[in-house]
Amino acid sequence: MLHRFSARWAQCEVGLAAFCAMLVTLLILVNVVTRAANSAIFWIDEAAIYTMIWMTFLAASAAIHYKSSVSVSILIDLLPRKGLAVAQLGVDLIILVFAVLIVWCCWIWFDPAALWESGFDTEVFQGETFNFIYAEPTNTLGFGKAWIWTIMPIFAAGLVLHAISNVIGTLTGLLTNKSIGRNHP
Repeated sequence: MLHRFSARWAQCEVGLAAFCAMLVTLLILVNVVTRAANSAIFWIDEAAIYTMIWMTFLAASAAIHYKSSVSVSILIDLLPRKGLAVAQLGVDLIILVFAVLIVWCCWIWFDPAALWESGFDTEVFQGETFNFIYAEPTNTLGFGKAWIWTIMPIFAAGLVLHAISNVIGTLTGLLTNKSIGRNHP
């Protein structure tokens, strides 16, 4: 059940990342045309950058689900099948620890408990915590960067979900003697 939810979440991430890739392409094309016409629209650069950031984090999270991240496998390729499964479990556990650390950092950064206590009043929040995450505006788009930065908790949640699913899958494979094959991530 968890693996299916992870798979559906990854499909959504890939779909949104593909949409972001299309949007980045369109924004850059519009930028090229408007600059060639001597009528540059400056917010397009910033929008393209932020869209690319969202695309990257969404795709990176999905890559963890599909176990298709870039890796160096020189030593892993020398292991027997059982050793390969144990190494994969180690990698899955490291990714899970990393994901939990990102969740923790996002919790500290966004500080939703203090925001709640301040009644979602960002001025009061800033005065009490000296955290200005909700006050910093984008350079040209004119809205808060916190909206752009929400990709981090979304990424962290997806990463935790995929990492837990991968740990359970790898552990189940080890316990049932269904070791990971050479061509299976």
